[in-house]
Amino acid sequence: MANFRTHFGVASVGGAVVAQAGCQAGQWSGWQAMIVASLVAFGGILPDIDADQSQAIRLIFNILAVIAVVLAVMVLQHKVTPAYLFIACGGAYVGVRYLASALFARFTVHRGLWHSLLAAGVSGLSTAAISFSLLGQPERQAWVHGLAMTLGFIIHLTLDELYSVDLTGARLKRSFGTALKLFSWQAPGSALMLALVSAHLLSWLPSFAALGQLFTQGLALWR
Repeated sequence: MANFRTHFGVASVGGAVVAQAGCQAGQWSGWQAMIVASLVAFGGILPDIDADQSQAIRLIFNILAVIAVVLAVMVLQHKVTPAYLFIACGGAYVGVRYLASALFARFTVHRGLWHSLLAAGVSGLSTAAISFSLLGQPERQAWVHGLAMTLGFIIHLTLDELYSVDLTGARLKRSFGTALKLFSWQAPGSALMLALVSAHLLSWLPSFAALGQLFTQGLALWR
């Protein structure tokens, strides 16, 4: 399979290309282009969150912990005293960086459910929901953020599948088919849980009309 540097490097390049193309087409500003590029790059390493003791999982949970602290500040800063806000931010960091990391390592298997198109979709929907409902981004921009995360995720899965093809020996490695799949057949319960999470996110998401308009504009630019 592709290593951390390959995943991060290819996703970063892909994110930069998409961000620059959208900026040139007038779809978003330079600042938003940086956010789009960053989300694609982060999505490019996110599937390896299930790789215990890897370089990727440490970086991912460090980033997620910082994001949790930022969200805690944004949500609670006008609702609690500074002392309680400090405690809440500390709890958010420790909870995500250490507790969530330990739980994830305990209940996930590398190249399992998290290496799937279902997980890619849930990651994108979660990003769009956070962008819209918690960060107050416009509907269209929130969907852009979600799609950027999904794109990076799919880049990762595609690279893993490409690295499962041994061109010199003209054969498929045993890992072929374990990344770019709809969901994990070995864990139907976990797949159902992710599907339920997706359903729960519906009330937090921007309107799907905005997503449809975004796709229509994208197709028009492509033509």
